[in-house]
Amino acid sequence: MQQWFETPPGRVLLAWEEAAFDRAVGDIFGYHALQMGLPELDTLRANRMPHKWLALGAADAGVGSVKPDLVTDFSALPFEENSLDLVVLPHSLELNVDPHATLREVERVLVPEGKVVICCLNPASLWGLRQRRAHVYRRLGFGELYLPDAGEFIGYWRLRDWLRLLSFEVETSSFGCYRPAFASEKWLERFTWMDAVGERSWPIFGAVYFLVAVKRVRGARLIGPAWKKAKRIATAPVPITNRNAQRETRELTTIE
Repeated sequence: MQQWFETPPGRVLLAWEEAAFDRAVGDIFGYHALQMGLPELDTLRANRMPHKWLALGAADAGVGSVKPDLVTDFSALPFEENSLDLVVLPHSLELNVDPHATLREVERVLVPEGKVVICCLNPASLWGLRQRRAHVYRRLGFGELYLPDAGEFIGYWRLRDWLRLLSFEVETSSFGCYRPAFASEKWLERFTWMDAVGERSWPIFGAVYFLVAVKRVRGARLIGPAWKKAKRIATAPVPITNRNAQRETRELTTIE
């Protein structure tokens, strides 16, 4: 997608995604965060975790100027179970050969209550409609694609079903880029007002959608610090006989 992000619609989408990732990851706390794919976009720049890594697949490792921290198969991450607090997938599922295996691996490495942030192109949008029309034209021998010709676009509700099967709970979701699928920067700028209108009028038809999901584990309970309670000093009760003897002694002393 590197070349496509240099096109006018690619720059529009990239700007929206940068702001969306900054809002989503800024308040997620923990120690270990991982971004999988898309080195052109620093999705973890607003996050304050001390340990952050960028992972790329073998096919993308030599592309671009950004150097990854590790090169790995997304379906076999080199992390132990329950070891990461946050995993970010910017278009990593739709560009992956086996998105199911990638999601299962993300579920494995996340700690209970850990979060995954996913961004995907929406096939049910004006941009997705133009892409499907372009595929028809290409079969006839003419026309160019509007969106990247890589992987398979995943529908919003379809992805939510996948997450639910893996015991993820969707915490927040949003859509963006509602303007028509123009190729020129001039016409895209003219229809900027449609982003605000589309967010109110047809919210699920944005060109891109964004999900934040939490890994839920049944029976798991967060354990807080064990505060030490102050020890109570137990006072032994005085036997009745001793109390009677003390009273008789005080009476004799008063008589004398």
